[in-house]
Amino acid sequence: MAELTFWTGTMDAGKSTLALQTNHNHAARGRVGRIFTSHDRAGEAHISSRLGLTHDALEVMPEFDFWRYTVDTLTQGGRVDYFICDEAQFYTPRQIEALAKIVDELQIDVFCFGILTDFRTQLFPGSARLVELADRTEVLQVEALCWCGKRATHNARTEDGVMVTEGEVIVVGDVEDREADGQPAEVAYEVLCRQHHRRGLTAARAQAVSLAPEPLPFG
Repeated sequence: MAELTFWTGTMDAGKSTLALQTNHNHAARGRVGRIFTSHDRAGEAHISSRLGLTHDALEVMPEFDFWRYTVDTLTQGGRVDYFICDEAQFYTPRQIEALAKIVDELQIDVFCFGILTDFRTQLFPGSARLVELADRTEVLQVEALCWCGKRATHNARTEDGVMVTEGEVIVVGDVEDREADGQPAEVAYEVLCRQHHRRGLTAARAQAVSLAPEPLPFG
């Protein structure tokens, strides 16, 4: 029986790598699939891994209709055995419902990959709907690490090197981006443990604090 599977983890946990590996494994057995993504850091219609792997993909915009796309493909004689859906946190709840319908009605396997919460520690609507509907939700076993060495559980956004907890939910950036001069990028992301996310203590800020001079022993 076909299944809707949701693989999740923080940024830097290897979700896109696993998505590409999953596609490779199924294609190697003669299965025919489609790869989808949304707002990948490599640009529109691409899926990319931080290990350097890339693949062309179909870009999922809010108005994209998975059900209509699939029915049209099958009606025109195309073959579809599975879907690889990367950056699934950016899909709308309705799109997630369409993917579940495709699994149930058309017996097409759907493998979704994405993060659970945004930089405000709130569930993405697409991820929330996946948790509610998926046959299986799997947490990636590769643990991303906070700068302190503890397991990273939260995704932080920085603007000009300063952590922020307000703003637009979808802003494309990468983990620990740096400009050519070595300064923090205008918008970047960093994975943190809960304690340091709560304190707003990024790696750069922690380093600045550790390098601050000790107060003079006066008074």
